Amino acid sequence: MRRLLPLLIICLAVLALSACTENEDSARDSGNNGDESVETNADGNGESEKTSEEKESSENSESEGNSEAQSENDSSKTISVQMMNTEGREMGKAELTQADNAVKIDFSASDIPPGTHGFHIHEKGMCEGPDFKSAGGHFNPTNVSHGTESEDGPHAGDLPNLEVSEEGSIKKELTAERVTLEEGQENSLLKEGGTALVIHAGADDQESQPSGDAGQRIACGEITE
Repeated sequence: MRRLLPLLIICLAVLALSACTENEDSARDSGNNGDESVETNADGNGESEKTSEEKESSENSESEGNSEAQSENDSSKTISVQMMNTEGREMGKAELTQADNAVKIDFSASDIPPGTHGFHIHEKGMCEGPDFKSAGGHFNPTNVSHGTESEDGPHAGDLPNLEVSEEGSIKKELTAERVTLEEGQENSLLKEGGTALVIHAGADDQESQPSGDAGQRIACGEITE
């Protein structure tokens, strides 16, 4: 029995040491799992933040894209204007196209008295015959004098005279440099209520106030969308 006692003590010591080692390994594994959990959460939050940033960037890009698209649409906008005479009959048309910082006007008409006629953009998009006074005065958003020969002119709506052939027809391309088709601008022809193209009976002397002494209005076309 005395011989077995030392062996028994050694066995008990070995078992106790083994149990301690297993506890340390278990505690270490538990700590590692905790670290992995924290890391996973941190990564998850990072991904969430990244997703939020990407979403905001995407929204900004989309907004910029819409703005650019709107600008492109304005820069290529075309408005068709039907010209009516004092009897309410269509006698011509004008195609207005935005081009850089101006508006190109492709105009054609017939059944107009031969000779030189004043041609203007008026301030209201209303063509009520037979006198077309409903179109108001010249389009003049900057409140300056009429005519290219005046010191502080011309009106934004002042255009070159039309030279009509002996057959009473005309086809002309011209550029209105002081107006735009872009909505929201002070000089936009598409302002609230629109504007109008008007042909006068006589020539515009580009100097007399307030409209160049061009005489009665013989044709009118509303500029609206």
